[in-house]
Amino acid sequence: MSIYKQAKQAYSEVGIDTDAAIFALDAIPISVHCWQGDDVRGFEGLSTGDTGGIQATGNHPGRAANADELRKSLDAAFKTIPGAAKVNLHAMYGDVAGVSRDAIEPKHFKSWVDWAKSRKLGLDFNPTMFAHPKVENGLTLSHPDKGVREFWIEHARRCRAIAAFFGLSLGQLSTMNLWVPDGYKDYPADQLSPRRRLEDSLDEIFRDHYDPTCLLDSVESKLFGIGVEGYTVGSHEFYMGYAVKNGLALCLDSGHFHPTEVISSKISALALYVPKILLHVSRPMRWDSDHVVLLDDELIAIAREVIRHNLLDRVHIGLDYFDGSIDRVTAWAIGARNMRKALLIALLEPYRLLQKAEEMFNYTKRLQIMEESKTLPWTVVWDEYCERKEVPKRLKI
Repeated sequence: MSIYKQAKQAYSEVGIDTDAAIFALDAIPISVHCWQGDDVRGFEGLSTGDTGGIQATGNHPGRAANADELRKSLDAAFKTIPGAAKVNLHAMYGDVAGVSRDAIEPKHFKSWVDWAKSRKLGLDFNPTMFAHPKVENGLTLSHPDKGVREFWIEHARRCRAIAAFFGLSLGQLSTMNLWVPDGYKDYPADQLSPRRRLEDSLDEIFRDHYDPTCLLDSVESKLFGIGVEGYTVGSHEFYMGYAVKNGLALCLDSGHFHPTEVISSKISALALYVPKILLHVSRPMRWDSDHVVLLDDELIAIAREVIRHNLLDRVHIGLDYFDGSIDRVTAWAIGARNMRKALLIALLEPYRLLQKAEEMFNYTKRLQIMEESKTLPWTVVWDEYCERKEVPKRLKI
């Protein structure tokens, strides 16, 4: 009997069909973020630096200098990443050299659409609300100056049109996620007025209707960023309220909360109130430092919350980390493969047995199942999956 057949038998004894788990795993799209490949620099030709609380560190050889090099790097990463995939773009990654952000159009991203179509990939999108002279005093959509706000409102509205173009062209839903860096380095006197201005700006951005099969709108909070340690306008509470009120998706970034908070514990609660959830899976180290995703307890907990509660049709999974101190293509591969490994572990969990024990208040049995299932041979199932997909079972050491 092959080692996979032995693993299949072991899982069948706890009610799990490993072939069905592999089939389900392969169909879950993971959105791979483009900005790992060039350290969040983009291709506009601006020299403002990573203003807005974003900082990539390291100078490992191989950073992509243009869109063609970035796509080649992504191609190399996808040779090792099994399963359905999308690529998540920021607005500064199009053919946009010399183009003002409030003038970008779908034509500036045609090369990305052609590339994605040839590889059967989806595309997601983000306005780039940082690294620009118009980020005045750390503010964009909440700026007191109406002219500054209108510039960024127009940028975000055009980004929605581009994301809808992606969805229509590729036949896959495109998520447009809005995050802004707005805040203050020290404690402000007035915390309410900036939030009123941000709310008004968002209302303008989302006023146009698009086909919901093409475009999914999402908003993203943050705890703080570099230079805005004292106050963030778009807090979790602000965006949670806005998403509930307006029927938008809410983005949970695993690096955007207090060090003792985890997003896995928030998924089931938010699922009761928001129509869709976007996950930005990252790894904070003492703060929102966006380290490469590890196969750790929190990553597995995130995957389990999605799988246990049948939320795959409502939760969209994206990655968000950038490390310029190591090989960027390998960083993509490690993080994306870890996300898919966590999903496999969740799919192989004997959840029905856990549920039954819990319903009977048999907490001893629940704990026993949780602990014993940790040593079931999920790695054998992973190897079988990789073999079927013709990708490496393990990255070369």
